[in-house]
Amino acid sequence: MFNFFLSLTAVIIMVVLAIFIAGNNALSSVLMTIIPYAAFLVFTGGFIYRMVQWWTIPVPFRIPTTCGQQKSLPWLKKNSLDNPAGFWSAVGRMALEIFLFRSLFRNTTVAISGRRPVYDSAKWLWFFGLLFHWSLLIIILRHLRFFVEPLAPWIAGISALDGFFEIGLPTFYLSDAAVLAGLSFLFLRRIIIPRWRYISLFVDYFALLLLLGIVITGLLMRHFYPADLLAVKNIVLGWMTLTPVVPAGVGIFFYIHLFLVFTLMAWFPFSKLMHMGGVFLSPTRMLANNNRSERHINPWNAPVKVHTYEEYEDEFRDKMKAAGLPVDKE
Repeated sequence: MFNFFLSLTAVIIMVVLAIFIAGNNALSSVLMTIIPYAAFLVFTGGFIYRMVQWWTIPVPFRIPTTCGQQKSLPWLKKNSLDNPAGFWSAVGRMALEIFLFRSLFRNTTVAISGRRPVYDSAKWLWFFGLLFHWSLLIIILRHLRFFVEPLAPWIAGISALDGFFEIGLPTFYLSDAAVLAGLSFLFLRRIIIPRWRYISLFVDYFALLLLLGIVITGLLMRHFYPADLLAVKNIVLGWMTLTPVVPAGVGIFFYIHLFLVFTLMAWFPFSKLMHMGGVFLSPTRMLANNNRSERHINPWNAPVKVHTYEEYEDEFRDKMKAAGLPVDKE
């Protein structure tokens, strides 16, 4: 539990620091005028750097994870998605992986019954993982209303659909409940299950607690301590037009929320959260399994002087004849 308490302490320190910044005019000015651009540059530069770094790593052989019949003889039925043989099959597999977490859907659990292992389906992680990622995407898309003027119809449509049930005033969005449920499951899973608690590192807890802090402060601002949305939009549009402003009347939770978001942006490219981009360059997922139909040469192979059989025979022909061995040339 040391890693958990260490990450919790780090998040608490950031919250206290954000409160201190909110009460200091000079620091709040820095938070609103300099840190947004610094966090964006670190996020963008770090993201591009990590992607280029992964892209330039040689992959000499096709190593996709396969779960189905490979393309072989014409009368054998192949599994194009679980064992893709071409480009479009690999694209289909990646689409299912990115949008539906297909490999995680296959997750199983094992228990020892008597003296033999018994495997069973384990879909809870897949369900709450999918719930968290999709709801987070919807929340990000909804937040685009602060970045554009006039408001795009499709952004308004997403907000209307997300608040379809019109619960409470202001409307309680379904994605808010979903992202909180997904994060809570992922966090409690690491705390309650001993084997996951044993292997969890500081970065695992820190990512979850940081996201929980962002979600909770966002919900508090929306339903309990409302911020001036017009002032918030003016802040964001000021960033977009390179004319940042220092707001008034947005509340302390806005500063906490914003500080945690900037921390997440700057830390994102160097954390495990980079799997968002890394999945597109994962050789076990993105590559077609065509090792039988195409030759792949290892770029790490050093040049080797080849001693052909003809050269071998020319060197040892007399000795081969003396030993009674057949030769190609007399």
